[in-house]
Amino acid sequence: MTIKAGIVGYGNLGKGVLQAIAQNDDIELVAVFTRRQPEQMHSPQAGVKFEHISAAESYVGRIDVMIMCGGSATDLPEQTPLIARLFNTVDSFDTHAKIPEFYDTVNAVAKESGKLSVISTGWDPGLFSMNRLLAEAILPVGTDYTFWGKGVSQGHSDAIRRVPGVKGGVQYTVPVQDVIEQIRAGETPELTTREKHLRECYVVAEEHADQEEIRRAIVSMPNYFADYDTTVTFITEEQLREEHGEMPHGGFVIRSGVTGQGKKQIIEFGLKLDSNPEFTASVLVAYARAAVRLNREGQSGAKTVFDVPFSYLSPKSGEELRRALL
Repeated sequence: MTIKAGIVGYGNLGKGVLQAIAQNDDIELVAVFTRRQPEQMHSPQAGVKFEHISAAESYVGRIDVMIMCGGSATDLPEQTPLIARLFNTVDSFDTHAKIPEFYDTVNAVAKESGKLSVISTGWDPGLFSMNRLLAEAILPVGTDYTFWGKGVSQGHSDAIRRVPGVKGGVQYTVPVQDVIEQIRAGETPELTTREKHLRECYVVAEEHADQEEIRRAIVSMPNYFADYDTTVTFITEEQLREEHGEMPHGGFVIRSGVTGQGKKQIIEFGLKLDSNPEFTASVLVAYARAAVRLNREGQSGAKTVFDVPFSYLSPKSGEELRRALL
């Protein structure tokens, strides 16, 4: 049975979801819901219908799952509970410290409405979370390490663009390779924030700005760069556009543990992504399928990646999965 999906929000993530749906034959896009004027919205794909978000309620019965593509800071805490009153939902809420509170809010709403909401999908939280759980369960005596990058951090990039005298810029989070190799070799070092990641900033300065003052402002910025070894490289607008226009990311989850009488065991899961939003979108679409299947079986409330069987992510039957992948 074809799954009817809606998209809420049409930024980088929403556009990625549109592309991901096109790669899944069992999922059909019904409409994209936006806070902007629908008549001013356009898509490279033919036949995409845009609606104002206020029209969502009129689609009850016509959409099986809403894929939430807003930001975690202000959009999802408001939008997911509202939409979960009417539809199954899936989102990528990624403010780690607030996930328990977000779960409780969405769970209460979805339980009452009889809908199912998968929260905090994507790759971290999401796929990395599952791998941390799996590795810890298998190697209870051990240590977890999570590294992010090399990749563009949107929040940190925004922070450097707000520095006086900065015209444009981008920031890359870079894992310290020597430390990763230590862990892969079976060592279990205790690491500070500075020892795990570097920050690489590429900045376009205003014409008469003091570049040294900009550099000092960035490397000393609390909560963003002060706790890291940070480099600032000044470039032209053309270089920023041509060399730093994409949104790559990725990272590793590594658990180093021991079994028996001290045999070293390493579990590692890694991602290397050309496009962070497109990959996250692909994860959302797989979990949208799972949300609908679980709800059709009578389940409701909030779920996380810990609660969803892997087989529910796939359009294949159990028999096909056992034959092809087991």
